[in-house]
Amino acid sequence: MDRLKRIDALKVRIDGHRPIDTPILKQIREYFRIGMTYSSNALEGNSLTEMETKIVIEDGITIGGKPVKDHLEALGHSEAYDLLFRLAKGRYISEANIKELHRLFYYRIDAKQAGKYRKQRVIITGTEFIPPVPERIPELMQSFIAGIPGAREEHHPVEFAAILHWELVTIHPFIDGNGRTARLLMNLALFQAGYPPAIIPPILRRDYLDTLNKTHKGDDMPFINFIVGVCYESVKEYLRLLEG
Repeated sequence: MDRLKRIDALKVRIDGHRPIDTPILKQIREYFRIGMTYSSNALEGNSLTEMETKIVIEDGITIGGKPVKDHLEALGHSEAYDLLFRLAKGRYISEANIKELHRLFYYRIDAKQAGKYRKQRVIITGTEFIPPVPERIPELMQSFIAGIPGAREEHHPVEFAAILHWELVTIHPFIDGNGRTARLLMNLALFQAGYPPAIIPPILRRDYLDTLNKTHKGDDMPFINFIVGVCYESVKEYLRLLEG
């Protein structure tokens, strides 16, 4: 895939700057914290703008007229983002890691459901896909985790990250927050491989959902290609910040 080669060529340029000066690295991380949090939440209907997300996270100020839940989602996603960097120091992804990403994102919203697999069936509007019944989730998650090392070895890191995303969403293990947890997991895989995060702009929401729905019908290449395109833009942005 030509774009994968271009992504890797840009990554080589990024790697040439390592070790990155701590003040610059911190600023870049904070830049992507806001971008990731805003975009991932906006994809799910959160009403905060990118600037409002920044104000909530960095200044702790609430935005008048905006739902409480939207504020809690911003704070929770920001906290889960910090966990990514702790987990990125290794190359291992466990079931407990995924549960903890969900817990950090969700505990302010529903502490009893945070980090816990759902116990009821769910219906996803706008798609024919029907998630597995809750009784199958533990078994499916164990199989998913067991397949991670092999998938990591078999695929390019960006493709591997995309596969983790759609497989977790297909299992749909949590009562809510599955998309955001899947995007956090995808970015954990990218961080572990030394790539910048994949940020899906809300303007691409329809393309994102359309290609994701195709994975439920057995065709995962459109979604993988979509994530490759998103990653290409993110790598360019990271390099722009680094060399700007």
